[in-house]
Amino acid sequence: MSAELYVFLWEKRHYLYACPLALPRVLAACPCWSYATLRETYTMVQQWVPVDPVFALELLLPQYADTYVRNCAVERIKELPTDSMYDYLPQIIQALKYECYHTSALAKMLLERSVTNARFAHQMYWLLKEAADDYRYRKRYQLLFGALLSVVGESMRTEFVKEEDFIKMTSAIADKVKAAKEKENVLQKELENMWDFLSHSSVRLPLNAACEVSGVDVKSCSYYTSFTFPLKLVMKNIDVRAEPIYSMFKVGDDLRQDMLTMQLVRIMDRLWLQDNLDLKIITFGCQPTGNRKGLVEIVTESDTLRKIQVKHGHGVTGSFKDKPISDWLQQQNPTELDYEKAVDNFSSSCAGYCVATYVLGIGDRHNDNIMIKQSGHLFHIDFSKFLGDSQMFGNFKRDRVPFVLTSDMAYVINGGDRQSSHFQSFVDQCCRAFNILRKHRILLVNLFSLMTLSGIPGVTSDAARYVHKALLPESTDAEATAMFTRMIYKSLESTFTQVNFFIHNLAQMKFSGHQEGALLSFIPKTFSLQTDGKISKVEVFGFQKRYNPEKYYIFIIKVVREGQQVPSFVFRRYSEFQELHQKLVVTFPLVKLPSFTGKVLLGRTHVRSVAETRKQELDAFLKQLLLLASEIAEHDLIYTFFHPMLRDEQEIDKTNLQKLKEGSQSRPHTNPLNFEGKVKLSLTYKTNALTVMIMHVKDLSLLPSGDPPDPYVKLYLMPDAMKVTKRKTKIAKATLHPTYNEMLMYRMSWEELKNRTLQVSVWSYDGLKENEFMGAAHIVLSDLNLSQEVVGWYPLLTLHKLSLHSAGPL
Repeated sequence: MSAELYVFLWEKRHYLYACPLALPRVLAACPCWSYATLRETYTMVQQWVPVDPVFALELLLPQYADTYVRNCAVERIKELPTDSMYDYLPQIIQALKYECYHTSALAKMLLERSVTNARFAHQMYWLLKEAADDYRYRKRYQLLFGALLSVVGESMRTEFVKEEDFIKMTSAIADKVKAAKEKENVLQKELENMWDFLSHSSVRLPLNAACEVSGVDVKSCSYYTSFTFPLKLVMKNIDVRAEPIYSMFKVGDDLRQDMLTMQLVRIMDRLWLQDNLDLKIITFGCQPTGNRKGLVEIVTESDTLRKIQVKHGHGVTGSFKDKPISDWLQQQNPTELDYEKAVDNFSSSCAGYCVATYVLGIGDRHNDNIMIKQSGHLFHIDFSKFLGDSQMFGNFKRDRVPFVLTSDMAYVINGGDRQSSHFQSFVDQCCRAFNILRKHRILLVNLFSLMTLSGIPGVTSDAARYVHKALLPESTDAEATAMFTRMIYKSLESTFTQVNFFIHNLAQMKFSGHQEGALLSFIPKTFSLQTDGKISKVEVFGFQKRYNPEKYYIFIIKVVREGQQVPSFVFRRYSEFQELHQKLVVTFPLVKLPSFTGKVLLGRTHVRSVAETRKQELDAFLKQLLLLASEIAEHDLIYTFFHPMLRDEQEIDKTNLQKLKEGSQSRPHTNPLNFEGKVKLSLTYKTNALTVMIMHVKDLSLLPSGDPPDPYVKLYLMPDAMKVTKRKTKIAKATLHPTYNEMLMYRMSWEELKNRTLQVSVWSYDGLKENEFMGAAHIVLSDLNLSQEVVGWYPLLTLHKLSLHSAGPL
């Protein structure tokens, strides 16, 4: 703030007593802290409405040096439950640097909480050790360290000694493994010594006081082949009924950035949960235990995005393909219910990490730094680059998008290659999460400000400014929503992220060109007559049009098995039949197999006439195939091909088999005037301006041609004979569920506006012909209370129904 604004704020301070968040600003504006004026200032602090305990952390910053003010802040912070205070412990430990004396109310509060809570004392022990490495404040932290050891009792001190011995032993093993040529032999030998150590006494891990280990699974331990050769430790839980504890010990990396990032993501998650937004966030423990060394929790049942893309994308080019993540999730979640849960977990957690990584400016986002659990939860690891510090490749900036959101992620969220209403929900989750953080931006900025003297690389006064700027403090929620939506599409439409992944894949040079154990590329497992039952009959039941993203036809195969009264239906593309035929030719080279590829087709192949021809060929091929010798007709290739997959269950749900049986195999009949669509709007009227945010449109109909529309939204304020109030959004490409989040504005008085009706129409753009009308809604503005935001879905009416309400330009 300017000096004039500070003077104005101090003069008008008496009007702000009821505003808790204004107290730090007023204290910063105080012109004099001389002894003569302190009584008036202290009285003001006493009379001020108490600030929230979390926001009282701001008064521990160095600019609030007065002891009385800091003591008042500590009294407010004391009202935090111990578990909540634990979340902010790194910042509180750093705030001790700004106290005037070694003995302070803040230090006493920390010791009091340590006596009452072992988990709090355990974390405080390791944070004090790390903070004492700063020679400028070493004496203060050593004094508090000694006081902590005095008050926690003999049992806790013994635990700390055992943990220190465990870390020394683990650090020595890591150094020996890194230097050795026969790393595996050295690791196994040294781990036997650790086994002997743990067999005499259990140890609590510095990662978490609740993690007590009594042994090490020597055979399961290993090391990673990265530059620092971190150890993978599999520890036996002291509770024999519990799962082993997986962790990584790293030497040579500064883990303080990772610890701070994970702390802030956990705080963000707590803020979202307080606002009833569950984004299924996964975090992991990270604890520095010395100079450039420490422990990191390993999240089990997870894989890196690189491994998923390389394995299910058939090599290093898997980063350019849309289906690897979806295929991997289907493999891990074979039932429809499990897969739906995994997709929900993926969509929510992806939204959360998109917002978190943008706000924190996380860089170096290659596909080995993004992981996915088998349950679908996405999370990020390795935060050595943050707060806008981008990874460089020479003069080449590798991080060029606000956050990582690629086409294979969108494929999972959409449930296919075309934008669906699920993606609209994803956008809504992102924007809502972002606006929740914006409401708490003072807290997030304060947490970084308190860490400016921590010595963590990149955490300076500029860090707080970076986060403050990223949270768009000058924008309204609607403007921030529009901005974040644009960032979503910028990230999604950029191909540079996939190129970056591809470059990283090449650098790793650890990929295989096929999926081990799979007979067919599109089915991850092998099935047989014994697993599925004998097939007695197959026929091509029909075909339907699909898009991926180009148009193609999918053939519906009816499969009848012996002993099963209800037939099953599988959906296969023509190219998949070709793969089956090729595999059969290779497997049975001496057998004359039926063929369906004799005709050479010229011109367009993805048209209805070609599909009809292919249906007849495929039907004849399948009938002849089952007439062959049993070693061919009952081969695992055949039974794997006809095994129902999750995608088949999903296709059945959206296919009318009765219509197909009756002969309606062509595209579904569409009536351009019979729409079921809806449009979601946000309307407000402030400062003589009506703001209309076009958020989403969903459930639009296909065009008469059977193709998806290219929709855009058009507005008028009726009556408007001259069409001067026309406003339009951008055009969304080939989707039934477009998302816009665009703000359109009308500046006029309420007296003029209240007699108007807002006409919202949806059109499909056509560059060669007239645009296609997709439906419209009329909203009478006088019926709404626009002094506050009005958000809702409005049904799109046909021309006939619309004419019953009112007339005017469309």
